[in-house]
Amino acid sequence: MSDYQTSLPGKPRLTRRDFMRIAAMAGTGAVYAATARPARAESIRRPHLPGPNSDYVVPTMCEMCVWRCGVRAKVRDGRIYKLEGNPDHLHSQGNLCARGQSGFMMTYDPDRLPFPLKRVGERGSGRFVRISWEQALDEIAERMLAIKEQYGPEAMIFSSTHNLSQPLFENLLNAYGSPNYGTQRSLCFNAMVSAHLTTFGIEEPERKYEGIKYIILTGRNLMEAISTNETKALMQAIMDGAHVVYLDPRYTKTASKASEWLPIRPGTDLAFHLALLNVIVNEGLYNADFVSQHTVGFEELEETIQPYTPEWAASITEIPADTIRRIARDFSAAKPESFAHPGWRTSNFRNSFHTERAITILNALMGVCHQPGVCRLAAPEPDVGLGAPPQPPYPRVRAPRLDGVPWKYPVVPLKLGVFQELRDNILTGEPYQAHGWFISRQNPAMSIPERQKTVEAFNRLDLIVVIDIFVNDTGWYADYILPEATYLERYDPLHVAGNRVFIRQPVIEPLGEAKSALWIYKQLGERLGLGEYFQYEDEEDYIRQQLEPLGVDLETIRQVGYIEVERPDLEPSYVWNTPSGKVELASETLRNAGFPAVPVWEEPPAPPPGQFYLLTGKVGQHTQFATQNNLYLHEVYPKNRLWIHPDAAAERGISNGDEVIVRSEVGEVRIEVWVTEGIRPDCVYMAPGFGHISKGLTTAYGEGASSSDLHLTHTDPISGGQALTETFVTVEPAPRESVIPAPEVSHG
Repeated sequence: MSDYQTSLPGKPRLTRRDFMRIAAMAGTGAVYAATARPARAESIRRPHLPGPNSDYVVPTMCEMCVWRCGVRAKVRDGRIYKLEGNPDHLHSQGNLCARGQSGFMMTYDPDRLPFPLKRVGERGSGRFVRISWEQALDEIAERMLAIKEQYGPEAMIFSSTHNLSQPLFENLLNAYGSPNYGTQRSLCFNAMVSAHLTTFGIEEPERKYEGIKYIILTGRNLMEAISTNETKALMQAIMDGAHVVYLDPRYTKTASKASEWLPIRPGTDLAFHLALLNVIVNEGLYNADFVSQHTVGFEELEETIQPYTPEWAASITEIPADTIRRIARDFSAAKPESFAHPGWRTSNFRNSFHTERAITILNALMGVCHQPGVCRLAAPEPDVGLGAPPQPPYPRVRAPRLDGVPWKYPVVPLKLGVFQELRDNILTGEPYQAHGWFISRQNPAMSIPERQKTVEAFNRLDLIVVIDIFVNDTGWYADYILPEATYLERYDPLHVAGNRVFIRQPVIEPLGEAKSALWIYKQLGERLGLGEYFQYEDEEDYIRQQLEPLGVDLETIRQVGYIEVERPDLEPSYVWNTPSGKVELASETLRNAGFPAVPVWEEPPAPPPGQFYLLTGKVGQHTQFATQNNLYLHEVYPKNRLWIHPDAAAERGISNGDEVIVRSEVGEVRIEVWVTEGIRPDCVYMAPGFGHISKGLTTAYGEGASSSDLHLTHTDPISGGQALTETFVTVEPAPRESVIPAPEVSHG
C-alpha cells in the first residue's frame, strides 16, 4: 500500500473561467471525470434508484447545516445537477440558501475521502496509508477495547455535532460506558438554553412572527443565520410593519433591515436589559395578572433591579437613557405582540448567562409566553409514535465527566457539556487521563479556542478516530479516518417537522467506499461486543422499524419524501418544568447551586488601551468550519477579512485591502483588512471557519485566518459557555517581508 499524503508544492487556484467551465459541465457528467477523485462504489445498485441514463427528482433533506431543510435533488445521467427547496417542508418552504444550493459540490469535491486511512507518519505529518474497511474497523475496535480494559471506558472521549444519526452515536458512547460526551454547544448556545431551563423549564421557546409588532434582537443576525424559515418570517414581519430594535457592535445585514441599530458596547447587553426591567417594573408596565398567577420571585426581582436605571445603563452601554426608557415603554405598549429574541450563539462573555436570564424574564413580564402567534412555551411536542430497534439498558457509568459537569458546572445539562473544559482536562490529566477520542462530523482543531492547546491535547492521546467526508483539520492528526457518505448518498433516521415525518435518502450511489453513519456505528458496535444496541440489518431496516408503528412502508415515504401524521393541537399550559411549577423570575435551582437567583450586573473585562474586542459571527455563505472547501461557496466567499473602523485604521496607517498582523495573548494571524464604518472603533471582526491547516483541503488550505488561533479560553461558571468576545487583540500593518503561512501548529 502506498502513502496517501496531500502536498501543495504549488497550490492550484480555481479561476472564474475554471469555475464556470466546471459548472457548465455539471449537467453532462463531465464534472466527475474532471474533478472527482473517488471511484464509484462497486456495490449493488439500490433498487429504488433509476438507472444511469435516467432523469429524475429525489426528495430528501439538506445537511449543509443543522436546520435540515427539505430538498428536491435533480439527477441526470446518474449525476446531481441541481438542488431546490422542497415547498412541502416547514423549514425550506420552497427555498434554499446559498449553502443548501451548493450542497452537491460536497459530494463531487475532488478532496472527498474515498477510502479508510491509517496514519503511518508522526501525528500531524499527513502521512496515511489506504486500508480496507475490515482492517480499519477491526483495528479501531481492538484499540478501543484495550483502552477500556487498561484504563476504563471513561478514558475514551466521544464527540459529535448535532445530526440525525446522533442517537446511534450516543448508543455507541453509552453502550461503551463512557461519560465523556463532547458537543459544540458550549461554543454556541449554552447560555441561552440554560437560562430558559432555569426560568421556564424548557430549552427554547417557539417564536411566531405573524402579527408581531415589536421585536428586540440582541446580536441575533437572523438575516445570515441558518434558521431560514425564521429569517423569512422576520422579513415578512418587517414588511408588515413590525418595529425591530437590533443591538450589535457591528452593522450586519440584520442591522440594515432593523428599525433601529444600537451599536452597543460589547459585554453590556446585560446592563441594557436590566435597565429595561427597571423601567417596566417601576412603571407597572408588565402583565400583572400573569405575573401574580404564574410566576414566583417578583418581589426579589423588583428589589434587585432598583439600581439599574436607564441613566446607570447609559454610561455603561453608550446608549442614551432616553432611548432605553423609550424602548422599554414602546415594547411594553405592544404586548402581547412583542418579544425579546433570546439569540442563538450566546457564547460571548462570562456574563452572557445573566443577559439571557434577563431576556427570559423580560418576556415573562410581558405575559407573552402563551400568546398565540407570539411565543409559545407549551409542553414538549407530542411523540408521533415512531418505532426504534430494541436494545437493553446502558451500563452504569461510575466515573465523573472530564468536562466538569456536574461536579464543577452543576447547572449545565449533561447533553450540553463544556467542550473547552474537556480539552483542557486532557492536558491536565484531571480528574483522570484520557487516552482516546472518537470524533464524528466535528472539527475540534478549528472550533475550540487556542488551537495550539487542542493540538497539544491530540498529542497526549493514544488513539484518535475521525469520521468525515474529508481529511479535515482534526483528521490531519488522527490515527484513523473513516469516509462517511454525504447526505445525498445515504439514509439517516427519520426527522419530524410539524405534522410531517421526513426522510433523508440516497439520491445517488455513494462514491468510492464511503458508508453511512448507521452502517459505521453498527459495524464498530458489533466488533466492540455491543451488537445488541444496534439491532437492525441495514439502514433501510432501521427506517422500516421506525415506520412500523405508523403502518407505513418505506417505499411510500421514499416516493413523496414525507408522510403526514396526526398530532393533537396543544393548548397553552400553565405548568412549567421548574421546581415551583411556575415561571421562576427568581430561580431556586440557581440559588441552591450558589449563584444569584435573579440576574445581577457583572462588569465584563474591557480591552487595554490600543487593543480591540475580537468579534466573530456567521456569514450567509458558509457554515461554521465545514464549507470553506466547497468550490461554489469558495467562489463567492473565498476568505475572511478583518473588519476595522476607519478611525482605528487611520491611526495605524492601514488602508483597505492591506494585510495586517492580529495578535492576542495566545497567537497571531496575518489577514487582509476591510475598512468600514459598520463596526465600532473599539472592535474588529473576522468570520470564523477559515485558516484551515489540513493540506487535505486543497481549496480551503491557507485561505484567510482562524479565530481559534487568537481566542483565549474563558468559561462562564454558570452555563459553561465559552466567552469568545473576551479575547482582545492588537492590529498592526504586516511587514512586506513578513511571511505567516496558514498558522504553523506544532505536531508534537
